[in-house]
Order: sequence, then C-alpha cells, then structure tokens
Amino acid sequence: MAATRLIAMHQNKGETIAQSLKDRVEYAKNDEKTEQGQLISSYACDKETVDEEFLLAKQEYYRIIGRKPKGDIIAYQIRQSFKPGEITPEEANKVGYETAMRFTKGNHAFIVATHTDRAHIHNHIIMNSTNLSCDGKFRDSWFIALALQKVSDLVCLEHALSVIIPRKPSERDDHSPYHRESFRSAARTKIDEIISESPNNYEEFLRLLAGAGYEIKSGKHISIRGAGQKRFIRLQSLGKGYSEGDIRKRITGDGESDQRAERPKRDFDLLIDINKKMQEGKGKGYERCAKRFNLKQISAMMAFLQDNKIKNADDLKERSDAASQKFSELSFKIKQSESRLAEISVLKKHIINYSKTREIYTQYRKAGYSKKFMEEHRESILLHKAAKQAFNELGCDKLPKVKELSEEYAKVLSEKKAAYAEYREAKEKMRHYQIAEQIYHEIMQEDKENAERQRQNEIEK
Repeated sequence: MAATRLIAMHQNKGETIAQSLKDRVEYAKNDEKTEQGQLISSYACDKETVDEEFLLAKQEYYRIIGRKPKGDIIAYQIRQSFKPGEITPEEANKVGYETAMRFTKGNHAFIVATHTDRAHIHNHIIMNSTNLSCDGKFRDSWFIALALQKVSDLVCLEHALSVIIPRKPSERDDHSPYHRESFRSAARTKIDEIISESPNNYEEFLRLLAGAGYEIKSGKHISIRGAGQKRFIRLQSLGKGYSEGDIRKRITGDGESDQRAERPKRDFDLLIDINKKMQEGKGKGYERCAKRFNLKQISAMMAFLQDNKIKNADDLKERSDAASQKFSELSFKIKQSESRLAEISVLKKHIINYSKTREIYTQYRKAGYSKKFMEEHRESILLHKAAKQAFNELGCDKLPKVKELSEEYAKVLSEKKAAYAEYREAKEKMRHYQIAEQIYHEIMQEDKENAERQRQNEIEK
C-alpha cells in the first residue's frame, strides 16, 4: 500500500534557482537516509549532477520562450509512502521509478531517493518541471493528485502490494489519500520531521525548514509560507506544540516530543562568580542559589576527577592538553575530508559537462570560432571552457573516471563520518577537562586568598 502526495516546488526567497534546486535535491539524496546513496535511481539525468541538469533545462526553456515567468514552479516532488513491513527498500525504489516513469510518460527527468530512516519506507521523487525537449512544462491541475494515486496503485498491484481503498464521498475527510493535505497540516508534519532529526538549535531548525521549501518571515512572530501558499501563516497558529517557544523547548528537550532522541546532559558546568553578581545588584536569594549551584558543580567535578583517576593539577593539565590535541587533530582531519569531497564534487561536474559539450566545442573550433555559432551554443561552449580551465587549475594531466571519483567520494565520506563520531566524543571530553581545570584553579585561588586573609588577621591581632 502506498500513499502519494504531489508538491510543487518554488524558488526559495533570497536564493537563486540553482540554490533552491540544490537544497531540495541534497535533502532527498541524504546519505544517512538512502543507505549511503545506494537507494537512488534516476531517469534522463545523472544523480550526481541532477540539480545542474535541471537548471540547464530551465535556462534553455526561458531562452526559447523569451521570458522568465514570475513565481515559476522549478520542480515537483512526489512523496510515496509504503505500509511498514510490506516492502523492501530496493523494491520501493523500483516501484517509485515505475510510478514516476508512467506519471511523467517519460517526458521529464527525475530522481527517486528511497528513505529508510522511518518506520515506513518512503520515496522522494523529484522531477523537473521542464520537459526533456525544453519547450514545455508539466501541467498541474486540481485532480492531478487523484491521477498520481491511481498510477501508484496500479504499479503497487503489479508488485503484489496492497492498495488504498477510496472512501465514499460522505466518508472522506482531510486525511483521505485522494485529497490534498491542508497547508497547516503539511507544515505541522514537516516541522515534526525536522525536529525528529534533532537540530542543534532553533536557528538550525529554521535553516532546515527553509531548505524544505518554506519561506520564513521574521518579526514579532515568526511566519512561514510553503509552496503554493498565497499568505504567510504564524507558527503559533498551527496549534499546541508549534509556537516559537514550544518548538524551542522541543529542540532543547524541555518540552514533550516522542520522536526526538534524548540529549545527553552536562555533567558539570563553570562556577558562578558570586562576588561579581552581588556587585551587579543581585539579592540574598540569588546568593544562596548560586552557592548551592557551585557546590553541586564542585561535587560533580570531584567525582569526575576520581572516575578518571586524576590525582593532582599536573595530571589534570596533562589530560586536558591531550584531549585538546585529539580534538584539534580530528577537526583538521574532518576539514581535509570536506575539502577533498568538495574537490571531487566539482571535478565530477566538470568531467560530465566536458563530455557533454565536447562535440559542440569541436564544431565551434571547426567553424573558426564563429561569433554566430558562439551565440547559438553559448551555454555549452562556456561550460566546456570552464571545465578545461578547472582541469588546468587542478593539474589534471589525465581525466579521472567518474566511477573512480564516486568510489573515492564514498570512501572519504565514510572516513569523515567515522571521524565525526570521534570528534563529538573528543569535543565533549575536552570540554569536561577544561571546565574541571578551571574549577580546580578557582578553588586553589580561593584557598590562597582565604589563607592570605587569615594571615593578615593574625598579624593585625
């Protein structure tokens, strides 16, 4: 059984079409959701450069029609969700591919990314709104969602899967698979999905929401607008648990959230400078609370030292320095991996562009670098020149194969993920040692000051 939904994708506010396409495609191709990219298939495009190929088709379409329509739909996304336990990820990808092929009749390029990060396996199918000949666009209509569901049902039946039985008109409600989901319901679903991914903070949550196709308007109240919406809607109007304050609590763990993983709590923190706070005007109540807080932190710090068998200041400093060194090494390793991944991505794109435009550039050269030929094939010629320049800058004597680069990319990405797991642990360990070291020095300093005051008092007596 598969429920489907068709989503029109618009250009994000403040972003170019290229950036908007890249955001949507990267979310669909997420390695952690697609078994390291193994569950991605494509039609009439390369899954590594799909966003750029979509963009080139659009630019050609704008050139043919002689204008750029306002509020143009840049792509469509089909979400196809399967009943838990009924289908394997590999078969789900095949079903998604067949559904997209029949729905588009082979006239539009698309990718199918199968996500396995939920209890229900689901497909993210992203299709270019511009057709393959670049002279027309996909025609949306009110009943297109019904047509999509019927195509999906037919493919499911051919794969011996169950299908959704449509309700009678009197029994239908907002959750019917043959009815479009309301904007508010869709927004709540997307917010829940993003929070389930455990963003680090509220700002990262907003970035992920924007990357999912929502425009965000700041002000006294945060408002959002999804694809196809005419007006912005406030977060607080989505109901309990979706106001700005509620979302912040769900992210930090102060609020209820069944899907969000429990975050580890800090073992101890820095001490409060009570004297400074009292000089700033804090009262006696604050002083009592601050003293209790400091005592708890000191007790936790002493337990930490005991657990790690640290006996003196020199031992603590040695451990702290070693933790900092380990963290720095892992940070450097991750940056190196990210740099190489970026290089590989750029190189692969240029290799693909070079191969696609080589014939046209050869014709351009045979035409004596004709200005007329240049104007007719400007896009391809510029891409070819850019690719050649990139190869020269990278010092490539011989062009590597895309397959080899893909294998290296997967290897480097795997190494980066392994290093990142160590990085998080090393960062937490370094933080604990640094805080313990600072608390230790503060205690020692306070003991010295108390001893000095006692000595002065004895002298005065």
